[in-house]
Parts: sequence; structure tokens; C-alpha cells
Amino acid sequence: MKVSYKIFQLPFKYPFRISKGLKTTQPVFVVELEYFGIKGYGEAPAIAYYNIPTQKMAQDLERKKIFLEKFSFSDPERYWHYLHHLYPNNSFLVCALDMAGWDLYGKLKRSALHKLWKLDTEKAPYTDYTIGIDSIEKMLAKIKENPWPCYKIKMGIPGDMEMIVAIRQHTDAALRVDANAGWMPDEALEKITKLQQLKIEFVEQPLAKDDWEGMKKLYEHSPLPLFADESCVAEEDVDKCAGFFHGINIKLTKCSGITPALRMITRARESGLKIMLGCMNESSIGTAAIAQLAPLVDYVDMDGPLLLAKDIATGVSFDAGKIIYPERDGLGVQVLWDTLSSEPTAEDMPLQT
Repeated sequence: MKVSYKIFQLPFKYPFRISKGLKTTQPVFVVELEYFGIKGYGEAPAIAYYNIPTQKMAQDLERKKIFLEKFSFSDPERYWHYLHHLYPNNSFLVCALDMAGWDLYGKLKRSALHKLWKLDTEKAPYTDYTIGIDSIEKMLAKIKENPWPCYKIKMGIPGDMEMIVAIRQHTDAALRVDANAGWMPDEALEKITKLQQLKIEFVEQPLAKDDWEGMKKLYEHSPLPLFADESCVAEEDVDKCAGFFHGINIKLTKCSGITPALRMITRARESGLKIMLGCMNESSIGTAAIAQLAPLVDYVDMDGPLLLAKDIATGVSFDAGKIIYPERDGLGVQVLWDTLSSEPTAEDMPLQT
């Protein structure tokens, strides 16, 4: 096994603002696994909220690279367990390597992952398109410029109800709301009651991630479904969310890859939770990994490549929200690795999305 990595700064088409702040670029860490001439690719974005910059991913990989390259690869699940013990404090790096392992495995088997899992891609839900916080005029302009059947609207700041009211007046598209933990309990219930009147589908992470008491009360009285994001990071969080949320948002980077995400999907179904697959502004590499799992879930938020002004691969594409799967093995991505050069890492880390 030969392990390589590169770091990129991917610019957004528009400055991207959520309740926690603003960012204009997305640093991503990309790995390449080469095994008997076959190459697999994986990705993890750097997110400030979790304090794992791309520099740390690179440093951790380098420290134990010899163990990665001596590992006898046979199947992704065995590989993930090895990675999990090798890097117990870096789920982001484990995600990138696990993703690359699955891509490699699919190519060794000469099949796309969703075909190996016998999934029907026609059952994959449409992806939403995220509208970051901005002036009402600019948010409406983004919607007009990007006609889509479903939008995810960022909220969680003073005056956010004015934004969503204006958006609803200008589109009949399905709308979802993500407060990014920006509301207090009483405020959340008041706003969610109004959001129901605006025919919002559901609300993501209304309260602080550790406000379980507030979430219990909100869960009991909310007229709309509530989805956990920051409150559901790893596998052990799934059971915690039952009785506090109606659904969970699984993000591959947070939970450490495709392997644990599959187990989380199973566990969430057993717990009666709805499931959303979310993104963290990945390029087409990470987005393709989400797409392989999409037929297993209820909702997907995998618009990373649509929000970025620069991509580093080709893979899935979209037809007004519908996922179009390429006829390629593994993740289905094509990466011109030798033509890509690593870029300097930004001093300021990006914010959670």
C-alpha cells in the first residue's frame, strides 16, 4: 500500500455565513491509496467547530504512515477498525482513509459501492441546495439564480424570521431550516410554531448541542420534526437522540467514515429515527461517498460541489436535485491526482456548516 495526501483551499461561489460566522474558502484534506496499481480516494474537510485542521490530519498521518503502508488490505470494515485504533483522536483523518478504502475496494471488485450493497439509486432522495445567511435581497437572488425543488435555509441570528418569511413569499419549493444551535428554548418553540405556518419541512439543531433538557421539552411540544446535527457526532450519539429528536443528520467526516455511517443508519432505523445524510462542503470526492449511501436514508444535503467555485474531481452530478450516478467503480470519482498541487493552508480555520 502506498499512501499520499494533498491539501486544497476550495473557494465558495458566495461568502458562506451561518450563525457561527462567515467563511469564503473550504480547506480539504484528500488522500490517495494505491494498492497493486489501483487507486482509491477519500476526503475530509477541516471544520473549526471540531478543532481538527488539515495540518493536524497531515501530521497524524505522517507519524504513523509506515503502519498504514504495511497494512494488508482485504476489506474496508477491517481497515476501518485498524484505522480507528491507529488514530483514536482524529475521526476526520480516519474518515478520509476509510472513504479511500471503500473506493479502492469497489474498484478491486469492479463495482460501484451502491451496486455492491444492492441499493436502488432511484430510491435516493433529492438533495437540497443551501442558502447561507445574507441580506434578504442576496438570499432571494441566490434562489433565483439557482432554481431548485428544495432549499436548506440557514437561520440562528436575530431577524432570521424576516428572512424565511421573505423567502417563502418568493418560492413554493420545499424548505428546511438549520439553526446551527443558534436559538434558546423559548425562542425556538415560538419560531418553530411560526415556521409550521410557512410549511417548513423540519428544523435542524435548534438548540445548543448539550442542551438535552431544553431539547426534551422542545421535542414534546414542537409542531415540526427536529433533527440533530451537532448533538449527533458519533455512533454512540444515536441512542442519545431518541426521545429528544425526530431524526439525525449523519456526516461522514464527523462519525469517521462510511463504515460507521452504515452502522448508524441501521441503529437509527431500529430507534425509529428519521435519517438525513449531510455534508461539510466536501468536493465531488466526499460528495460521491454520500451518494453511495443516499438510497438508505430519508433526506440528503450533499450540495458541496454546487456551493464551491472550484472542484478537484468529477463524480456525481445533479439534475434539479436528482442525483445522477456515474458508471464508474468504487465511489465513481475521477481525480486527476498528478495534475493537482497542494495549496497553502489558511491560518484561520473554517466554521461548522
